[in-house]
Amino acid sequence: MMSELPYHLLPVLFLVAVIFSSVGHGGASGYLALMALAGCSLTYAKPVALILNCLVSIIAFIQFYRAGHFNFTLFIKLAMVSVPFAYLGGFIQLDDILYKRILGAVLLLIAIRFYFNFEVKEVATQPKGLSVAIMGMLIGFVSGLIGIGGGVFLTPLLLILGWSNMRTAAGVSALFIFVNSGAGLIAQLERGIEWPFQNNLVLAVALAGGLLGSYYGAKKWNAMWLKKLLAVALLIASLKLIFI
Repeated sequence: MMSELPYHLLPVLFLVAVIFSSVGHGGASGYLALMALAGCSLTYAKPVALILNCLVSIIAFIQFYRAGHFNFTLFIKLAMVSVPFAYLGGFIQLDDILYKRILGAVLLLIAIRFYFNFEVKEVATQPKGLSVAIMGMLIGFVSGLIGIGGGVFLTPLLLILGWSNMRTAAGVSALFIFVNSGAGLIAQLERGIEWPFQNNLVLAVALAGGLLGSYYGAKKWNAMWLKKLLAVALLIASLKLIFI
């Protein structure tokens, strides 16, 4: 198993960061798919994905917040219950084969989410306390377990339930991803992580992609066709992880 992401995949990493950040996501599921297909080890991939997720999601949050797309009350209700469960999930070490199967299933759901447009025009309902708590706990735990921030689940749920419009959902999801990824990363750091020098270049590429994608996503970019393309790539990756 490899312990570094090959240089020739850095342009793909950049594209993943651009697309995910354009909708307020950190991109961990995309990074994990890329590293899994490249043959990177789980002990390398999971913390690296979380670190990149923290970096890109906080950039996305700042852009969406500055553009006026954020709901502080909704974020607090979700984060209060999700963060402890993300920390708990980060401590669980799965068998590599089981992890790949679970990641493949998660990527399949994400591919479906990216292919279909869940956008709503207006907020239809107000979030209920119990519903928010259950949603936060489940997404938080899965986030820590897999090594993602949970935004790929949170954003469509906010839209389907009518709790937010598209750009506000992206702003809430961005900060939600940051705090959950941070909680999962703390659990990983306590167990020790690998950080070869080449990861500094990986970090720089993700930073550039996050800046570009979040800037245009928060203000004027509709990257629906790019998201559909990414959905196809994630579908292929998910099927490979599940069946190979």
